[in-house]
Amino acid sequence: MNEERRRTIIREIDYWQKNKLLPDQYCDFLMNLYKTDEEIGRPSSGWAGRAVSVVNGASGKQWLLAFGIFSVVCLVVLYFSAFHPVLQTALTLFAVVLLLYFGLKRRRKSEPVGLTLIGLGMLTLLVAGIVMLQLHGLDTPTWTALLLTGCGLLWIVFGIAARFPVLHYIGWLAIFLVYAMLLARGSEHPEWYDVQLFWLPASFVFGWFSWFVHRWSKPSSAVLFAAAATLWFMPELHAAFLMGQPPWIQLALIAKIAIGGSLIFALRKQWTVWVA
Repeated sequence: MNEERRRTIIREIDYWQKNKLLPDQYCDFLMNLYKTDEEIGRPSSGWAGRAVSVVNGASGKQWLLAFGIFSVVCLVVLYFSAFHPVLQTALTLFAVVLLLYFGLKRRRKSEPVGLTLIGLGMLTLLVAGIVMLQLHGLDTPTWTALLLTGCGLLWIVFGIAARFPVLHYIGWLAIFLVYAMLLARGSEHPEWYDVQLFWLPASFVFGWFSWFVHRWSKPSSAVLFAAAATLWFMPELHAAFLMGQPPWIQLALIAKIAIGGSLIFALRKQWTVWVA
């Protein structure tokens, strides 16, 4: 039998086994028919086994294509700072769109791989944006806040559209970080009650929105509930990182945990319906 055809059949059988299209004993029997003596006993499942199978089954053209893509990526990374800003932007957007496209396409077959590619695409956008700001002397608080705001809004919209709750939540964290930066610039020495007023009303607003949207989207409701819980403790984080850890943090944190835990327990029959 042709070697390439034999490897194709083996990959198909491995696909059937991973996706439970045939019982394992049938797949093992077919594998033993088409594998060579050296291949029998090699694990066909698990990350390492699949990686070995892919490497062994790759043709010369596939190896050449892989090395070519790797070389191009290395050249772009090494000489990125020498490119014109327009070319830098175009290359960044091309890489991000490519990763998102393959992530969405791959997600249909493998959820972890697809989500990983989408996450890499969004991380590429953020990192490339920060690098470009530094290269062109624009790494000021204003431009950094604009970059984080743009990335955060994109992550929120894409996370909702692609049903990627983690990305949706990270988008809100980026917006919260921008808000904290604005507070740090606008109020140098706030009192403890000022810090609480900066964040707690937003926590209640997000909690209300969590209830409001649960009838249309449970994942979005869960993300908003998590964002509300994050905002509940943001005054203490704000004080710890931007105010030099004032002495009232410990007392406020203990009180917040007690009050928040009591509210979650008392309202457990309500909020569990929103998020589950």
